[in-house]
Amino acid sequence: MAPPNDPSNPQLSKLVPNTLEKYLALDNEKLSVKGVTVLSDVPSNVTFKPFHSINKSSDVPLPLLQRVQAHSHKGGFLGFKSQDPSDRLINSLGRFNGRDFLSIFRFKTWWSTQWVGTSGSDLQMESQWVLLDVPEIDSYVIIIPVIEGSFRSALHPGTDGHVMICAESGSTQTKASSFDSIAYVHVSDNPYNIMKEAYSAIRVYLNTFKLLEEKQVPSLVNKFGWCTWDAFYLTVEPAGVWHGVKEFSEGGLSPRFIIIDDGWQSANRDCDNPNEDTKYLALGGEQMTCRMHRLDEGEKFRKYKAGSLLGPDAPSFDVKKPKLLINKGIEIEVATKERNKAVQAGVTDVSGFDSKINKLRKESEEIFIAEKISTPGDGGCGSCSCKAENYGMKAFTSDLRTKFKSLDDIWVWHALCGAWGGVRPGTTHLNSKVIHCNVSPGLDGTMEDLAVVKIVEGGVGLVHPTQAEDFYDSMHSYLAQAGITGVKIDVIHTLEYLCEEYGGRVELAKAYYKGLSKSLKKNFNGSGIISSMQQCNDFFFLGTDQISMGRVGDDFWFQDPNGDPMGSYWLQGVHMIHCSYNSLWMGQFITPDWDMFQSDHCCAKFHAGSRAICGGPVYVSDSLSGHDFDLLKQLVYPDGTIPKCHHYALPTRDCIFKNPLFDKKTVLKIWNFNKYGGVIGAFNCQGAGWSSKEQRILGYPEAYKPMSGSVHVTDIEWDQNTEAAHMGEADEYLVYFNQAEKLQLMTPKSDPIQIIIQPSTFELFSFVPVKKLGLGIKFAPLGLINMFNSGGTVEELKYFVDSGAETSVKIDVKGGGKFLAYSSVSPKKCRLNGAETDFEWSTDGKLTLNVPWIEEAGGISDMVFLF
Repeated sequence: MAPPNDPSNPQLSKLVPNTLEKYLALDNEKLSVKGVTVLSDVPSNVTFKPFHSINKSSDVPLPLLQRVQAHSHKGGFLGFKSQDPSDRLINSLGRFNGRDFLSIFRFKTWWSTQWVGTSGSDLQMESQWVLLDVPEIDSYVIIIPVIEGSFRSALHPGTDGHVMICAESGSTQTKASSFDSIAYVHVSDNPYNIMKEAYSAIRVYLNTFKLLEEKQVPSLVNKFGWCTWDAFYLTVEPAGVWHGVKEFSEGGLSPRFIIIDDGWQSANRDCDNPNEDTKYLALGGEQMTCRMHRLDEGEKFRKYKAGSLLGPDAPSFDVKKPKLLINKGIEIEVATKERNKAVQAGVTDVSGFDSKINKLRKESEEIFIAEKISTPGDGGCGSCSCKAENYGMKAFTSDLRTKFKSLDDIWVWHALCGAWGGVRPGTTHLNSKVIHCNVSPGLDGTMEDLAVVKIVEGGVGLVHPTQAEDFYDSMHSYLAQAGITGVKIDVIHTLEYLCEEYGGRVELAKAYYKGLSKSLKKNFNGSGIISSMQQCNDFFFLGTDQISMGRVGDDFWFQDPNGDPMGSYWLQGVHMIHCSYNSLWMGQFITPDWDMFQSDHCCAKFHAGSRAICGGPVYVSDSLSGHDFDLLKQLVYPDGTIPKCHHYALPTRDCIFKNPLFDKKTVLKIWNFNKYGGVIGAFNCQGAGWSSKEQRILGYPEAYKPMSGSVHVTDIEWDQNTEAAHMGEADEYLVYFNQAEKLQLMTPKSDPIQIIIQPSTFELFSFVPVKKLGLGIKFAPLGLINMFNSGGTVEELKYFVDSGAETSVKIDVKGGGKFLAYSSVSPKKCRLNGAETDFEWSTDGKLTLNVPWIEEAGGISDMVFLF
């Protein structure tokens, strides 16, 4: 293919804009946009090349290429030259002070979050991008460190306001001294457009990934599911999973997908018999030095016998047992931390601590053994390589689908390298080698992390990159024939620790992601994956050619692992900040997944409100017998589908350069679209956040208090969705307060709605354009108000206006419950599913009627209001 600017290609040469306004320039040690300086004191070894001047061929779809070329004059690449080649180079890009910025940085190896400030020195280590406010010209400038050759880059803070760029290969064998395009700079007058335009340009230039718009998303994105992690941790096994799905079904909410999380694999430690699974593992952390010794299911699942849970004589299962084991595991963890603290304090005699830990371990083993965790069919083929049809994972998934007819997808967890500790050398046909970890100095500024400590302690059994395709296909093809339809892949950024011998982190990642992408296409319909622990630019620039869904937040933590009793509350706000701000950039590559939560948690409703409008899947990790079905039924239809928004939730414009975690004044507001309206969620997330001094997330109790703010229909970015754009032009809107159950009208010129949000609570505002039907009739359908996302329940809406006949409104609604609309006059009659029905109308315009759930119609009811 000829390069985009090559005149020999007539189809593409005309895409170059006729007039290239000079947006960005590097002159006199200043990087400026339309004459306004954004970086000063730019070193003389830094270079700038406009994007439109770069000839680079790319096989991107023509419409995308056209869009990128149309904005090519607004962006360009920064580079720099150094005297001496190195595997890690740091250089200033210039400095800024007194200018608001929003950035995303890695606070752990795997996880990123937002940070705001006013100077280059305010940046945090491992920043993935920085967005600068340029109010002088009503614009924004973004600087995005990217991939060049075998090097990846990140932004670091410098002294005196300098922005430092760090380019590193991750291998002392791979060095460079100069870069032409190590960071991309773009300008736009819209903070949402700038993300789309910038990452589209990088996509065309690098051609190593695909944007979300180019890919198919997993089918589970519109559904409700259950993940086993917080319910069982490592004690997960067939009978427990069975009882979990059964409880949901009996509660009137059948999951459409389940994820069997960590604990199902064949894994052991180096000190264990290489052919046996490590026993008595309960809590996350205990498995982090374990390696896969087989590429199929572990003994717990391998011993499952077909039909053993289907019949009347199914073995009993103690639903309290998983929690007993988890609580005992927590006791062991606390005792171990106390011992470690004592050692750090200089205590030499720790025999008392050891005695307590050993006692707790014995008690845990006794719980395991006393009523051995049920593996229906014990005595089967668990200790051999038999793949008989009536045993193992295939038998189990078949029985699940036989019993629970609505279960569409069964996924399993695995780490990118297999298990946390990779693949044990000598136990499979693969060539694996234990690699000791080399942590980049850039991660010194991140939070201490048990996962990193354990991985560094044990190293990772890395399958040679030339066998990456064989590795994934061997594992995934077995799982696919066993009835597994997708995978949640975790611990993705382990690769950057292991790349010294393999040409560096970029080259190792390319080999692994190429093998993974091929396996996904072959075994899981190309889209059967959730990516997790992946929130770094290496992954997004190299790993998302096929992957179309991924986590945008840290894990859901039901309590603070460091012991703050208020952590059960303030950690939940932190989670929402991760998800909403990360979606600004990650949403260009993947469908944002806001992670699971537990419906009986003290902040479950807080989480449910955000999941209702996040635009991704809704799934929980409830423990057995730990469900709030009344809450879940405000999120999920009886058939296990959800009233999903049509976009992914993003922070409103007035929140972009604010700190909604501990500035003591900002309410987080996120916006999204439904088919016939928009929605804003206002969440009080104050009370915790990142401490750059302590390099960890901690509580800020002084900020955990009621917050005031305002909401307006113009907070919704209607132009960000082609189908929604016309709704932003309405003269009047119906506004519904979901929690306050309040209705009012608003125009684009109305004063903002003033709000006060209590700590760890929220309000959802639905906005629906009011339609003028003539004869003084104004109408706007809200939807079912017993659902959090009321507007999402309206599936179809048609207005019929005829001066010589009856004016009518036809609405299709999914779900059962109370339907609410605004009507300035009372309808003459209403037909529901073809039959005339009663309704209620009041002089304030409230129009309501009760709608049944009709299973045979897929839960959809049609109603007609006649005027």
